[in-house]
Amino acid sequence: MDFYKTLSIDKSMYNRKGKTFSQVLEELDPTENYKNTPLAKLDAFSRQLKRFDIKVSGVQSDIVDKFFQTASSAVLFPEYVSRAIKTGMEYANVLPDITATVTRIDSMDYRSISSEPDADTKDLKIVSEGALLPTTTVKMQENLVRLIKRGRMLVSSYEALRFQRLDLFTVTLRQIGAYIARTQLKDAVEVLVNGDGNNNSASTITVADSGVLTYNDLLKLWTALTPYELNTILVPTALMEKMLSLTEMKDAKAGLDFHGTGRMITPMGAKLIHVPSLASNKIVALDKNCALEMVQAGDVTVDYDKLIDRQLERASISVISGFAKIFSDASIVLTV
Repeated sequence: MDFYKTLSIDKSMYNRKGKTFSQVLEELDPTENYKNTPLAKLDAFSRQLKRFDIKVSGVQSDIVDKFFQTASSAVLFPEYVSRAIKTGMEYANVLPDITATVTRIDSMDYRSISSEPDADTKDLKIVSEGALLPTTTVKMQENLVRLIKRGRMLVSSYEALRFQRLDLFTVTLRQIGAYIARTQLKDAVEVLVNGDGNNNSASTITVADSGVLTYNDLLKLWTALTPYELNTILVPTALMEKMLSLTEMKDAKAGLDFHGTGRMITPMGAKLIHVPSLASNKIVALDKNCALEMVQAGDVTVDYDKLIDRQLERASISVISGFAKIFSDASIVLTV
């Protein structure tokens, strides 16, 4: 049970193709070996923190310098940074609400597939005996998915941070993660509206009364998206205010839910997501189950050499991702 205390760790563990530092640690020190022990709830990385008595959260959290007491404990610092970034990304991440699937790749080239059903294919027609079944064509996209690097540069001296509590430093790292998540959302919305370079931009409808959003326009969105399910609506700040002011949005249940929990709903049951980066005159409606694919090239990347060697000045933190449309007509734009 004390194997984790003698495990040899070094920075080469960050350079294993297709594997994160934590995954390499788990292979060397499997968590399943600790079943029915006091360490059963810790993963391999957490056991290493325990080994070196490093507390990264709580009022009794250690200072940054605690990671650099030994050469082995310093190797853990980049993974701590990476995990704090991921926590911030998860906290601010709404991508699971608009993506149908996530594809992880180990290269910079990826070509997605798509299906473009025509009006005849969408109809659930009765097939006579001996007649051919309707077909759905699945094909490779003509153009590669555009992958974009998003991240931030960590600019600080080791001397400025060494005596700071890890709990406080984690807050800063989480904010970097939240920034990355927001920029990824911006990329996703761009693809939903304008397509992924394969001539598949979303169709557009306009409000009936120029410049005035009404409940009938939302019903028009619901109808236009058929046969897909309208389960998600992306709204910019200005139109969010107008939408929440609609008479139909002021019924007792909607008001109670919004004031009590902050959850915004529409009478049609679609999830309403506030997207400040969306053009101020556009509302995007989609079926999250089949509209968008997220492509990730690797995991959160940090300059582990710099972080281990205490060269924090201009240490980069980045994520590479892209988005592809699956069913191009599973999203539609309402222009106000």
